[in-house]
Amino acid sequence: MKNEVLKAIHYRRTVNQNSFTDQDISKEDLLTILEAANAAPTHKRTQPWRFVVFQGAGLDRLGNELGRIYKTITPAEKYTEATEQNMAKKATTSNVAIAIVVNYTGDLPEWEELAATSCAVQNLWLAAHSLSIGGYWATPGLINHLGPFLSLEDNQKCIGLFYLGHHNSEPREPVRSPIEEKIRWEE
Repeated sequence: MKNEVLKAIHYRRTVNQNSFTDQDISKEDLLTILEAANAAPTHKRTQPWRFVVFQGAGLDRLGNELGRIYKTITPAEKYTEATEQNMAKKATTSNVAIAIVVNYTGDLPEWEELAATSCAVQNLWLAAHSLSIGGYWATPGLINHLGPFLSLEDNQKCIGLFYLGHHNSEPREPVRSPIEEKIRWEE
């Protein structure tokens, strides 16, 4: 594949914390990634995406909050200390965690604002991939309880956490079913 954009789209993939290294992500790279997110398409230019970036001690605070929320909302019969620790560990073993927030403007249907924010996340992911930074979009149920911690306004909602890190995983061929299985031609 000669076109670098198409190559990035094709080979972008999930990279988890178990492949992350200790190498810091520079502020310059983070701004490059977030600028790419900011270039997403948006109806009526509402630009509904918002990001809360956690690094260093911020990752510890996020991890502690995720563990606290898990412990608070999980019924006793389903609670495990290992899961509580794992929720916190996902944040603290990342180089960066980004809370993905939709800012519903009221000018458009909510699904359009959500779709635009999802486009921003795809741009973020592709930009990170192009800089050899791995990551993934996590959507645990705990995100529905992060509003106060993130100081969200009434018209805002956290729709996930994007974990980022330099990594040492090997490239691999994407596993996707053929596009022909997903198209119906009407001529």
